[in-house]
Formats: sequence, structure tokens, C-alpha cells
Amino acid sequence: MSVDRIAEILGGEADALLGHKCSTVGKGQLAVPGPDFVDRAMAGSDRPVAVLRNIQTMFDHGRLGGTGYLSILPVDQGIEHSAGASFAPNPIYFDPENIVKLGLEGGCNAVASTVGVLGATCRKYAHKIPFIAKINHNELLSYPNTYDQKMFGSVRQAFEMGAVGVGATIYYGSEESPRQIEEISEAFQMAHELGMFTVLWCYLRNSGFKKDGVNYQTAADLTGQANHLGVTIQADVIKQKQPTCNGGFEAIDVGKTHPLVYEKLSSDNPIDLTRYQVVNCYMGKAPLVNSGGPSGENDLQQVVKAAVVNKRAGGAGMITGRKAFQRPFEEGVKILNAVQDVYLTEEIGLA
Repeated sequence: MSVDRIAEILGGEADALLGHKCSTVGKGQLAVPGPDFVDRAMAGSDRPVAVLRNIQTMFDHGRLGGTGYLSILPVDQGIEHSAGASFAPNPIYFDPENIVKLGLEGGCNAVASTVGVLGATCRKYAHKIPFIAKINHNELLSYPNTYDQKMFGSVRQAFEMGAVGVGATIYYGSEESPRQIEEISEAFQMAHELGMFTVLWCYLRNSGFKKDGVNYQTAADLTGQANHLGVTIQADVIKQKQPTCNGGFEAIDVGKTHPLVYEKLSSDNPIDLTRYQVVNCYMGKAPLVNSGGPSGENDLQQVVKAAVVNKRAGGAGMITGRKAFQRPFEEGVKILNAVQDVYLTEEIGLA
């Protein structure tokens, strides 16, 4: 895909995104993605050799192989949102094999899914595309609904099915977050001991984080702090929603921050807001992947915009689920390829 085509897709936002120059944290301070990223940013850590090998395996797979960028297909929404809500638009994905096939045909670096999905397909596909086993989920069938990440599988199960990595979610800010932090910290330590890398969905979850009609659960300052908590328990890859606002610390009077976060380290531009997320991932030494969001009417434009913002901010890629698997198979492949094309377009560089 040419940069002109990407600009066409972005429409009226093209100039603000493609022409933006970041004046907050300079790109020279970041551990930027590239073919040698693992050598530059991770090899000096305490990660076991097998962890480095497995994360390099993911970086080397798919259409983005060898670039230092990631395109991951995540499908665990059958638990998080119910199987009907997730797969009714495209019932073929009730069959786990089609989930893995979409990741393969879509040229992804890896497939992230439940221990059920990956366990049902591992003997046929674990050697064909890297598996990331998601070991905890938020189950919404209990009544009344509660919002708590519970373990649905074990690190040992992930290892035995041939997964190269394990994934988990922590709801920072929730009543249950202290337990989740301890639980996942222990799980990640075991994953590293077994040679698997770790991916953390660093989400904010608290109704008090919504104020005056603004959802600060996706504020740059609060999600940035969630990222920093994630790398503190040695998540190797951070998954975060792209920021939609800023000023969460001030608006909801939680924790402490510094005025320079708003005056010098961020701006209103989505690229600068996302860069602050990258900064909190140890200046990019833990790769930041952003989500594509729910499926809607303008999926192509939304995923291309999200990829441009992530790439220009210093992020390492996208984890695109519902926008791909809630479309017919071939359209899903095109959505995934469009995301990858942004990272393959050399004219789009860091801001």
C-alpha cells in the first residue's frame, strides 16, 4: 500500500497524522522497533535465553517478519463478550481452527487466544504460527455481572501445547487488582522459567474513572501508568488501548503525577498521547501494541489510523481482533494486511 493510498484512507486527518512532528519526548530517546530490536532492547535483561529465542520467533514470523513490528490476531472475546456476541456476525469462528487459519492467511506474527482454542488446534498449527495462550479472562455469565479476571488455564498448559508466550489481563484500578497483580506476577515468573515470553493487557477498570461524560479509563496519563505497572512485573509486550483523552490524574483525583506530564511530555495530538504510553514502557524497551477496537462501519479507516498513530508514536504494532474476525474471512485478511501495510511503508516514520 502506498503512502498516498494511506493518506486517502485517512481522509481529513491525513495531514495532522502523517505530517505531525513530535516535540514532547524525542524519538532518539526511544528503543525503536527494528530488525535488531531483541538484541538492542532485551538481550541485556535477565530474560532466559529461551524467552529471547521465542520472542524473536514471533518477530520473525508473518508479513512483518524481520521488521521489528508486530501484527497479532487476538480472539478471546468469546468469553469476554460471550460467544454469541463475538461470533454471530461470522459463525465460522465458533470453530477454533478458523481462528488460527485467519492468523495464518492474514500474515500475522502470532495468534493470541484461549487455552481452549489453542489446545484444540496445537498439534496441527503450533509449528506453523506462534501461539500466545491467554490464561485469564473476565467471565460475564454470572449474575449479577461482576468484572474480575480469573484464571482459566495455567502456564504449564500453555507450555505443553507449544505456546511461545502467555498473555493475561490486569484490571488496574479495580478492587481486585491487588490480587490480579500478585497472581499474574507469579504466572509471568513461571512463564519465563519455562522459556515463554509474556504479554499483558494493561486495562483500567473502575466506574469512578468516568467523570463529566469523559472516560478516563483511556486517558494517556492513566494508561501510561498502567503500562508502567505492567513492565514492573516483567511483561515483555504491553497491550493497551490507544488514548482518547488526557488529564485523568487531575480529573478523578487518584494518585500523583507532575504538571510536566501535560506541559512537556504530551499534547492533544493522538501521536503524542500514544508516545507517552510508549515512554512508560521503559522508553519502548517493552514493545507497545495497541488494539484495533470493536468492529464498526469504518473499520479500514480506523485500523489504518490506529496503526499510523502507533507507528509514528514509537509503538511496535497492532493487536487486531473483532475488526478482522467479525468480517467475512477474505475481508478479515484484507483488514489485517492493511494494518501490516502501514508498518511496511517506509515513508511513514517516527514523529
